[in-house]
Amino acid sequence: MADSYSKIYIQVIFAVEGRQNLLKEQWRTEVFKYIAGIIKGKSHKPIIVNGVEDHVHCFIGLKPFMALSDLVRDIKNNSTNFINRRHFVQNKFNWQNGYGAFSYGHSQIDSVYRYILNQKEHHRKRSFREEYLEFLKKFEIEFNEEYLFKWIR
Repeated sequence: MADSYSKIYIQVIFAVEGRQNLLKEQWRTEVFKYIAGIIKGKSHKPIIVNGVEDHVHCFIGLKPFMALSDLVRDIKNNSTNFINRRHFVQNKFNWQNGYGAFSYGHSQIDSVYRYILNQKEHHRKRSFREEYLEFLKKFEIEFNEEYLFKWIR
């Protein structure tokens, strides 16, 4: 076979450092567009990027030529620099270390898209912590809850 073909759909979830509510609504959409641009600039498909004050969901059509960890590193580094250059927050902005990544089939694209699109509504009923734990359990990922979240006290 001369060429390689793939369809890999990944939802990546990552949080603001210390789970602070720093992603303010007035500029959040601009940051999400910037993140989508990073994904596209790396030759992947940004299906949707959305979130709320303390975390982001990126649904990505991933090409297999780049490790997911490298893509997430680039998304976080570049968007951190963007937020800090634009002075969207009073102090220095950072993303929390780590991320969650969950794979989906082609038939699930619409439901995952709708889920991510409705983050604001969704989080009126459920906290990020509850949501994230549900993902880990649903995808049968072993974890130690003690190391999942870094909180600002």
